Amino acid sequence: MDNKAIAREFKLLSQLLEFHGENSFKIRAIATVADKLRKLPFDITSKTHEELSEVPGIGKSSALKIKEILDNGSLKELEDLIQQSPPGIIALLKIKGIGPKKLAVIWQELGIDNLGELWYACKDDKISKLKGFGQKTQDELKSIVEFTMENQDKFRYADIEPFANDILHSLKKHLKEESLVSFTGPLRRCCEILETIDILASSTKDELIKWVNQSNIITDIKESDNQLQGTHQSGIKTIIHCSNKESFYARLIETTGNENHLKGLEEKLNIEIPSLESEEAIYKKAGLSFIPPELREGLNEIELASQNNIPKLIEYSDFKGSLHNHSLWSDGVFSIEDMAIYSRDILKLEYFGISDHSKTAVYANGLSTDRVIAQWKEIDSLNKKLAPFKILKGIESDILSNGSLDYPNEILAEFDFVVASIHAQLSMDEKKATTRLIKAIENPYTTILGHPTGRQLLVRRGYPIDHKKVIDACAANDVIIEINANPLRLDIDWRWVPYCLEKGVTLSINPDAHHASELNYLRYGQLVARKGGLSAENCLNCLSLEKIELQLKARKDKNQGI
Repeated sequence: MDNKAIAREFKLLSQLLEFHGENSFKIRAIATVADKLRKLPFDITSKTHEELSEVPGIGKSSALKIKEILDNGSLKELEDLIQQSPPGIIALLKIKGIGPKKLAVIWQELGIDNLGELWYACKDDKISKLKGFGQKTQDELKSIVEFTMENQDKFRYADIEPFANDILHSLKKHLKEESLVSFTGPLRRCCEILETIDILASSTKDELIKWVNQSNIITDIKESDNQLQGTHQSGIKTIIHCSNKESFYARLIETTGNENHLKGLEEKLNIEIPSLESEEAIYKKAGLSFIPPELREGLNEIELASQNNIPKLIEYSDFKGSLHNHSLWSDGVFSIEDMAIYSRDILKLEYFGISDHSKTAVYANGLSTDRVIAQWKEIDSLNKKLAPFKILKGIESDILSNGSLDYPNEILAEFDFVVASIHAQLSMDEKKATTRLIKAIENPYTTILGHPTGRQLLVRRGYPIDHKKVIDACAANDVIIEINANPLRLDIDWRWVPYCLEKGVTLSINPDAHHASELNYLRYGQLVARKGGLSAENCLNCLSLEKIELQLKARKDKNQGI
């Protein structure tokens, strides 16, 4: 078990203790440990019980629980609570926005422990009549339940990718060396939300069945003419498509692109997709330049390819720096120096932008003005030590309810860059949210608009915004739009990247890293940026250190009237 898995055990323990009305002090203590474990800068398994006991925020009692989990794979106290709980409660506790106390009331008063019954109770106006609830709470609960039901059996790309790689590796190992094997379908298109893992193999169905039976990775197998369908251990539906070697690339195109893409391709070919020696050869026969898998969404890629105008999509190697990152100064796990050194030595970047939370974000240990000035002094010292590598001074400034930023202008003016983001008061209609964002965009000190909709994939909807008005405002005010690369966000949605490019808006792919390893989130941002047709020339953090410093300074001088 890794740190996050153990943290999940502690979190569930705290939730079930609260559901069963246990001591509030114990509940808070267990929840605090769960949060602490999630943020530890080292692997729990690398420490002895005694060493863990000495870690602030863990202590002897929790260290014993951790040891029990590592030794036995489970925690008896947690297992006992699970046995005492209604069957469906564990699943409901995973839903963000429905707390253990509310669930306890709903269970005790209405005997409800599953999503379907909870939705009907909201629909029939039973929840609002419970003590401590009311109409507003019922409406919010109904919206949360509907969102959860809509997204059942869906998974984030980043969560499924390691499982998909395991399947692909196992299959390649089993098949003959000359066999062709590839991801296909939405997974190959790098879609941010997946319902299936699709793999194509040049193999007979009998050979694939033999692999399935030997590997035990996929269960509940169903056969059809040219594929096997089953369920992976993670719960995601898995489809293994089969073909002969001669038709592999035709089948790869057929199984990769969506319906509209294939319809457009077949119209260009004026025949069925032919069996040729490569995908490139098939697109060439259709009079098209090669279309990368990420773009095969049935939008305008066929037209672009017919004019030889497919953009040169951004590559991971194009990144020169990483902006929008957090450190121990706010709610990050590592020091600025550790994050910078990881960026320099592991990711081979030229610069690192720190943008800890601002003073309004008290929940995230946001920086007061005095602490900002102290952080600047640390950065100045580190820049002397780490040169020619450079740490850029930034901040993630909260956009307040009226659209203003939460530092005085004289402080904002001294940052190299300012990421403006909404973190609080998220319940807004489209007009309110759009107006709030545009007010922040018009602030001359705003450099980058951070995660514009505040969405969390499969967790919560973003607040509604008029994307065109927001993008137009960024174009008018020379504000860069973030593609937040955290796989939980991937915000701005890639579908709006073409409109950003049309309006001349630069994008910045930002990991929003709170841990050194999360700097690798750059890759997930790069994948969805490719889906939107982004090239390195339109991405801020693909600029060299020299060029980004010149651009940031020129922008500050222009917007501040210097």
